[in-house]
Amino acid sequence: MSVNPMAYEAQFFGFTPQTCMLRIYIAFQDYLFEMMLVVEGVILKKLDGFPGCKISPFRIRKSTEKFLLFMREHFDKLFGKMEEVLLQLVLNIPKNVLLPEDKVHEQYPYSKEQFQALQDEICQLQHQYRAEASAGQALRAELEEQKVVQAELEKILQWFDALENICREHGTGNFKESFAFLTQNSKKLQDVLNDVEEKSKKIKKHNQLV
Repeated sequence: MSVNPMAYEAQFFGFTPQTCMLRIYIAFQDYLFEMMLVVEGVILKKLDGFPGCKISPFRIRKSTEKFLLFMREHFDKLFGKMEEVLLQLVLNIPKNVLLPEDKVHEQYPYSKEQFQALQDEICQLQHQYRAEASAGQALRAELEEQKVVQAELEKILQWFDALENICREHGTGNFKESFAFLTQNSKKLQDVLNDVEEKSKKIKKHNQLV
């Protein structure tokens, strides 16, 4: 069998020429074997009509196998020549013939260097696309974070507005002054609380010593 891959022929026919020849070879072999069995059966029937014949069926089978081997050897030689002719003249696409789907390569030919340059450009564009997609994703995440911060700021402003309204309702017109006053009082209360805690510790120590 031919070792040429014949990939272009396989693209056109839908199967490799070698596969086609192999199937033909197997079909001929099967037909030859079946034909030998039929011939053997006919010989056995003919011998049944001659009671005095001393040829045994075993001897006939041996002769059939020997004749089959002879036929197969000659068939292999003939098939080799037939395969060579079919692969060269029937199942072969000439080098100067282009399939319809490959006409575009004739109109727009590319060298290996041009094709490699195109591949490199495609890879570079893919990297740029991934980088831009990653940057876009980071921007979207930052926008979401800014929305959350803005929502919190709006809550704080609403809280200050509500606090200012409360101050006005209780007769305090200046919110800043009220806030400063609350801060000072809070600090005084904290100092008093610290002083009480310190005295409480001293009293506990004194009780323990007594």
